[in-house]
Amino acid sequence: MNYADIKQYDVANGPGIRISLFVSGCTHHCKGCFNREAWDFNYGKPFTDGTIDTIIEYMKPPYISGLTLLGGDPMEPSNIKALLPLLRRIKEVYPNKNIWCFTGYEFEKDILGEMIENVEGTKEFISYIDVLVDGKYVEALHNVNLKFKGSSNQKTIMVQESLKTGKTILWNPPEYVTVDVKTNRIGDVG
Repeated sequence: MNYADIKQYDVANGPGIRISLFVSGCTHHCKGCFNREAWDFNYGKPFTDGTIDTIIEYMKPPYISGLTLLGGDPMEPSNIKALLPLLRRIKEVYPNKNIWCFTGYEFEKDILGEMIENVEGTKEFISYIDVLVDGKYVEALHNVNLKFKGSSNQKTIMVQESLKTGKTILWNPPEYVTVDVKTNRIGDVG
């Protein structure tokens, strides 16, 4: 797998200050995509053990909330397998930091309906994801007022809660949030 970029201090792709990994490779080719160059699976630099070490080091400060995976598409079958060692390491080293993932695949139809059974590594991959923004970007449904997504067809899903209950639970952020400085977990003001 290749990757297009690593943002060390990202505040645009999930709550808090995050590390964002933009992977290469996407077969969705959404009209109006902001990152067209990352459609090419060969774009960017090789994703290596050294890349994983760099991301782990970037995540060390307590003010880093977690990791966001974007692309391209992290859930392309070849990318899933390549990202598993990173996800395992993050959950081992930083169990209280969250992982967000943006994908053009739909959670219910594609991921749970087909990929979990037919694409090697999908079940383990989603076991590490806290929040998934799913669905292709649809230029005609673009809305600048949406939080952490580009078009109104996309859903922001609490993955672990959805898997436990068997129904899709949407992330519904409070207007204001706090971050527990000991655990780095986001919570409601209250």
